[in-house]
Amino acid sequence: MFKIIWRRFKQNQLSVVGLIVILILSTIALLAPIISPYNPTAIDVNKVLSPPSIHHPFGTDELGRDVLTRMIWGSRVSLKVGFIAIGIAILLGCIVGSIAGYYGKAIDAILMRFVDVMLAFPTFFLILAVIAIVEPGITTIMIVIGVTGWMDVARLVRAEFLTLKEREFISAAKAIGASDFRIIFRHILPNALSPVFVAATFGIAGAILIESSLSFLGLGVQPPEASWGNILTSGKDNITVAWWLSVYPGLAILLTVLSYNLVGEGLRDALDPRLWSEHTSPDSK
Repeated sequence: MFKIIWRRFKQNQLSVVGLIVILILSTIALLAPIISPYNPTAIDVNKVLSPPSIHHPFGTDELGRDVLTRMIWGSRVSLKVGFIAIGIAILLGCIVGSIAGYYGKAIDAILMRFVDVMLAFPTFFLILAVIAIVEPGITTIMIVIGVTGWMDVARLVRAEFLTLKEREFISAAKAIGASDFRIIFRHILPNALSPVFVAATFGIAGAILIESSLSFLGLGVQPPEASWGNILTSGKDNITVAWWLSVYPGLAILLTVLSYNLVGEGLRDALDPRLWSEHTSPDSK
């Protein structure tokens, strides 16, 4: 099955390019302490707002800090927020969707009405409201994005459960006395994760974008810790004299979000079982 998925995924060249970009960015983030040319918080008053040069390829900011170094460390923040926040969202969404889809009836109605209520609130403004109450920071951002982003996952999992729970292998599991917990998490949920993987890929892109937006507004990652969003804030304040503070982090956000979206589109096509037959039929080569 994995060979079929990979074969289908490779057919989308843009998705492969997106995957390569993600792998490169992830490697840069993991190796940040090794490859960073400078200390991300080191201030040099003699190099304030220096344009791009050999010693500072992306220039410096209003405190003389190297922008390339801060962008490398900012990639760690963005990827951490993306993966952990979506991990929380997937966990909550899978639990709620599994229970609603498996038990149905009143439980399903109650949980889905709660999902509808959560979806009625604009996500970004809900996040702003929560962060306005608690102290801003990377941990807060990850938790808040995860807690406010599980509803779509829950609906996807519920839809899969409504179909899968009627299959013969589930009837067989019930016949041999398997518990509801085992049936849900051992037999049904693993078979319902394909759309979740696709949603997670798109969700990571959304989480990175939200984190950058919050940091840009001063409600996310707080200085001196580096984030693409708070680098953009410096760019906004110095847009007429330091274009590099806006261009480079803006391009990094654009490239990262676009790459995750391209990978998500490739996974969506590759994981569609309706398209597998053309690769498994005797006539396919």
